[in-house]
Amino acid sequence: MLYGAQVSTEPALLRLDQPAGRRLLAAAVLGSGIAFLDGTVVNVALPRIGGELDAELAGLQWVISGYTLTLASLILVGGSLGDRFGRKRVFAWGIAGFAITSLLCAIAPTIHTLVGARLLQGVAAALLTPGSLAMLQASFARADRMRAIGAWTGMLGIATAGGPVLGGWLVGISWRWAFAINLPLAAITLWLLRTAPESRDEEASGELDVPGILLAPIVLAGLTWALTAWPDTGASATTVGAAVLGVAAAVGFVVAERRSRHPMVLPSLFTNKVFTSINLVTLAIYAALSGSMVFVALFLQVTAGWTPLAAGAATVPISAVMLVLASRFGGVATRHGPRLPMVAGALLLALGLALLARSPDQPSYVLDVLPGMLAQGLGLSMLVAPLTGTVLAAAPDSHAGVASGINNAVSRTAGLLAVAGLPLLVGLSGRAYADPAAVADAYRAAMWWCVGLVLLGALLTAVTLTGPAAEPAAQPADADGVTNP
Repeated sequence: MLYGAQVSTEPALLRLDQPAGRRLLAAAVLGSGIAFLDGTVVNVALPRIGGELDAELAGLQWVISGYTLTLASLILVGGSLGDRFGRKRVFAWGIAGFAITSLLCAIAPTIHTLVGARLLQGVAAALLTPGSLAMLQASFARADRMRAIGAWTGMLGIATAGGPVLGGWLVGISWRWAFAINLPLAAITLWLLRTAPESRDEEASGELDVPGILLAPIVLAGLTWALTAWPDTGASATTVGAAVLGVAAAVGFVVAERRSRHPMVLPSLFTNKVFTSINLVTLAIYAALSGSMVFVALFLQVTAGWTPLAAGAATVPISAVMLVLASRFGGVATRHGPRLPMVAGALLLALGLALLARSPDQPSYVLDVLPGMLAQGLGLSMLVAPLTGTVLAAAPDSHAGVASGINNAVSRTAGLLAVAGLPLLVGLSGRAYADPAAVADAYRAAMWWCVGLVLLGALLTAVTLTGPAAEPAAQPADADGVTNP
């Protein structure tokens, strides 16, 4: 199996009322939390990084894209390695690697070394990201498993909501501290993990999908390089060559996965119309989310003149609303079917982005920013849980973990392509990210592009989720397929 939280053949003895159980839960939350915090912080830190390292926009794009590239390419491999070599062991490898690469980011003297460190940090994140839920699924007694996963979701939601504030405060001191904070957090995680039981899938294949592992990064790297470089170089030989290489590798990846005995991405899953279309919805929605968050952070700091702390805190209402309402709307989708909450949620998300697109150069938080953030939070609360549940319901139970892993990889890939492609679409390049007027124009154009992507997702959902797919579905017995925004 690949990205799965398969039940270990060893007895799952941990209980939540035991110290060892609580330590494992805390380690899973903290380990996942540093990866979420890192994404939040980097968006807010971009203007400061560019100023100190004298970087152009393409370099700043790669600070985000380099991390997402290796994470999206290798996240399924990370799940596979955990199944094969032990989930606790691979999770610990990921945490240790994340700490080391965070230190490399914190001391990076140039934009090129920072991008290199971010590429390595994404590799570490690909090892730890699949492991947190897999450990909970495999290590807790069945009676406590759902409670443990629910507690993980709630505590991670609190951490996500507080991340922008902490990140903005750290960036206000120095963007380097935003990476250095990961070191003590990683040390605490490893200390908590020391008593956790080991688990693995005894039936996991000993073979890895080597062609898939090699081709996936080439696909994403080629397309990302072409999109990032195009605004500055145009249709140069290097840019066109990168695009052609990415497309050729994509064709090779599809052929390799269809022929492989142990494919990293199961082609059979995509014969289901709902599974394929909802992953396309995921691509559109998460591209809009990732792209809009980068441009909001730039606009509020460069054009509006807000501090990193204020810009980071501006997005807190999204996480706060989701923390309160997401599980409630998940229940609505279970009782009445996913189509209506998903379409309504996408429309509210589009409304929130449209409201932000209309912000003046010197926005009032209460009048111009907060309404858009609240609408986004409400829309995502309605959208995310049924989207994840629909992807899982469209796959056989035996492949629920793989289906979740594919959906997670799709969401990461969407963010990667959005960060690389949106500046090209709105004409922002070079050092224009430091020009308040240029950023304001690019921001508004980018937000309208994001509105269009979300509306496309709403249309795909309305057209696809008809008949049985739109009916209420029973809750899965196990929650090994949770996907996080």
